Amino acid sequence: MSNKQLVILVRQLMKHHYGKKKLEVTALSGGITNFVYSVKSGKDELVVRLGRNPDKINAFLKEQWAVARAIEKGIPVPEILEVGNSIIPMPYMIMKKINGEEASDHLDRSYIITDLGRYAALIHSIPTHDYGHIFDWSQNILSRNVTWKDYLYDELRFAERIDFLQKNKLLATKSLGKLKGLVSIIEQWKGKPCLHHGDLRLKNVLVDKKGNIVSLIDWENCVSSIPPYWDISIALHDLSIDKQGYFLEGYGLTGKETLKIAPALKVFNILNYVPEIQRMLQQRRKQKEKLEHYRARLGGALDMFSL
Repeated sequence: MSNKQLVILVRQLMKHHYGKKKLEVTALSGGITNFVYSVKSGKDELVVRLGRNPDKINAFLKEQWAVARAIEKGIPVPEILEVGNSIIPMPYMIMKKINGEEASDHLDRSYIITDLGRYAALIHSIPTHDYGHIFDWSQNILSRNVTWKDYLYDELRFAERIDFLQKNKLLATKSLGKLKGLVSIIEQWKGKPCLHHGDLRLKNVLVDKKGNIVSLIDWENCVSSIPPYWDISIALHDLSIDKQGYFLEGYGLTGKETLKIAPALKVFNILNYVPEIQRMLQQRRKQKEKLEHYRARLGGALDMFSL
């Protein structure tokens, strides 16, 4: 669908909800699964997200549920005004525009990262039921992972990911054995689930000029999982070792506690890499060179602080 056709749909949507007001519609950078538009009507500024696929409505409804729970905890989030798929032939979300800049562009990121760790701990104080992407926000019963092990093997597909690493020799034999041993321990966990944002990285944090967090955005990847592993493994992935320390300090984890959870964090991080490597292999360009790069990374070659 062309940009012109999408703008017509946005205007149709706005006319339904807000009447015949003069609108200024501007395309924003979206993503793989969304088209995003800024809409100005007088002093009102809104953001409209359109799902590329019909099933995107579920992600929007899940995000709406998570944001509502986050507000109850005092976590700064976007104000979602409407979610639906009946006014136009696409799933849509309408929210108030937030004035702020992406945190990854701010100079004082250490302060922001500490604050992000604190908000991560607040998110993990929100209880949920069952495990994975289908939880309290959905009325579905049959598609839920009732047990932690179901989530690991049926949704995250731990077994298939480990087989992929083994088949492509992306881990040394000793490391692969260690990974399998840790997974056998992780699958026995009995912890109660809680809400996880699913992508707590600086690109999803908006801040003001002073570096204060004004919103945590993009909740559509949120999941129900045992804390704190999933969110922390993703949050630490892009950070330098010093900034990792800031995040963990904000979260409230001591050095001793970090040492205890570190092996599991590494398991989730390594297995979370697999889909990205698989997508890379589908491109069929410089595969051998890229695989060698990932073998070096997964083999610990870039870990400068432990032997």
